[in-house]
Amino acid sequence: MRLTWLQPEDLLPHEFRQAEEEGRDVTGATARWLAAGGCTTPPRSGASPNQASPQLRSLAEALLTELGQEQEDETAAATFQPVRRLRTRREAPISGGPGAAAPASGRGGLGEPPAGPTHRTRLHAAWLGRAAGCLLGKPVEKLPLEGIRALAKATGNWPLDTWFTARGVPPELTTAYPWNRRSAQSSLAENIDGMPEDDDLNYPLLNLLLVQRHGKAFTTHDVATLWLEELPAARTFTAERVAYRNLLNGVPPPRTARHHNPFREWIGALIRADVHGWTNPGDPASAAEQAYRDACLTHTGNGVYGAMFAAATIATAASGTADVHASLAAGLDVIPPDSRLALAVRRGIELAGAHRDFDAVVDRLHAEYGRYHWVHVVPNAALLAAALTHADGDFTGSITRVVSGGWDTDSNGATAGSVAGLLSGRPDALPDRWTAPLHNRLATSVGGFHGTGFDTLARLTAHLTDDPTPQEAPHP
Repeated sequence: MRLTWLQPEDLLPHEFRQAEEEGRDVTGATARWLAAGGCTTPPRSGASPNQASPQLRSLAEALLTELGQEQEDETAAATFQPVRRLRTRREAPISGGPGAAAPASGRGGLGEPPAGPTHRTRLHAAWLGRAAGCLLGKPVEKLPLEGIRALAKATGNWPLDTWFTARGVPPELTTAYPWNRRSAQSSLAENIDGMPEDDDLNYPLLNLLLVQRHGKAFTTHDVATLWLEELPAARTFTAERVAYRNLLNGVPPPRTARHHNPFREWIGALIRADVHGWTNPGDPASAAEQAYRDACLTHTGNGVYGAMFAAATIATAASGTADVHASLAAGLDVIPPDSRLALAVRRGIELAGAHRDFDAVVDRLHAEYGRYHWVHVVPNAALLAAALTHADGDFTGSITRVVSGGWDTDSNGATAGSVAGLLSGRPDALPDRWTAPLHNRLATSVGGFHGTGFDTLARLTAHLTDDPTPQEAPHP
C-alpha cells in the first residue's frame, strides 16, 4: 500500500524545498539522496509515480529525521507576542463603501426575512459563500492555469462567471486537462445536487464542535483530541495528514507540526480559520489568537500566519461595518509585516490595483510565485488577496476571479466566498445560480452534520458568538 502525503521518499523532496525556504543549508543531505538514486523534484500530488526500494525509503526516513533535528530548537510557529504586538483596534469604515455588499439577485427560496443584515444573516451568507466558492473550484483543482482557461473558454464561460460544465467541451481538451477525478461527478453544472463533502467544509464543522465543547479558550491539545474523535484520517491531506499520523505515533503538539512534516507552511491551517473569525466579529486580534492555537497543531511560520491573516480578515468582514479593503488590512495587521506571507499578500493587493484585467494580475503572480507548490500558502494567499481586492468585495467577482487564478482552486474559492458572503450581509444577496444548486444541505463525515442546512449552521455559529462558554452541543 502506498499512502499519499506520508511516504518518506515523497516527503523528503518537499522537505528540501521547505528547508531552503527557511534559510537552511540542505546541500549535504541532497547530495546523499541523489547519490543513492533519489529524486529531488517534489511530486505534484500525494505520491510519486514509482515505488522506492526499501533501502531508498530507509535513507529518506533517516534524512528526514536528521533535517528535523536541525530545527528542533527553533520556534515552531508564531508566538502570541506578535499577535499582541500587532493587535489593532482599527476603526472600520462605515458600511456601504466599495465592496460592502454584492448586488442581490433574488432570494432563491432561502427563507430569510426582509429585515436588515444581522450577524446571523451574515453567517448564513458566509456558510453559503464558502460552499459555493469551494464547489466552483472543485472540478479544476490541480489543473494548470492554461487548462482552467481552456476548459472555461471552450464553453464560452470566460471570463469565468458561472459553474464549469463538461457539455460542449471537445474530448481532446478533457484528455489534455482532465477534470478532478474525485470531484467531477458532483461539481459540474449538470450534476450539482447539494454540497458534496470537502475538507474545506469539514474543518469549519470541526471548529464549530471545538468551540461548542471547549469555548473560545480551547487549547491545541483540545484540537488534537477532537480530530482523533471526529475526523476520519482519510479526510486529511498534506500537513494535516502528517500531523494526524504523528498524533497516532505519540508525538505531542506542537511537535506534530514539525516532525517529518514538510507541508508545515502550506494552506491547510488557513482553510480552518473561518469559525475563529465568524465567532469574533469586529475583533481581528482575538480571531487571530484562536487561529494560532488551532494552526500550530499542524503548521509553523507562514503556515500559521496564513491562518491568522484569514481569521482576522474574516472577523473584520463579519463586523458589518468594514469593506473588503479594511478587512484585508486588518488581516495584515496581525502578522509580522516582513514575513513572506505578508509580503505576498501586499503584492497581490498591489497588482490588483495596478491592472484592470485580472488575467494580467494572475499571470504576474504565477511568474513571481510559480516556484511554490500549488498548495503552499504563500502564492494562494497572494491570489486570494488579489481577487478580493480586484472584485471590490463583490461575491461573484470574488469567487470567479480567485478560481480562475488556479493553484488551490477549491480552498481559495471557499475563503473568498466566506469573506464576500459576509460583506454581502444576507443570503438572498448572493445570486441564485450559486445558492440554489446547494439545496441547503451539505455532505460530511464529521459528527452529526451530514445533511445539515446552512441556515442551521449559521444559527449554531451565531450562538457561539453570543455565548463562548463550553456547552452541550445542540443537535444540528
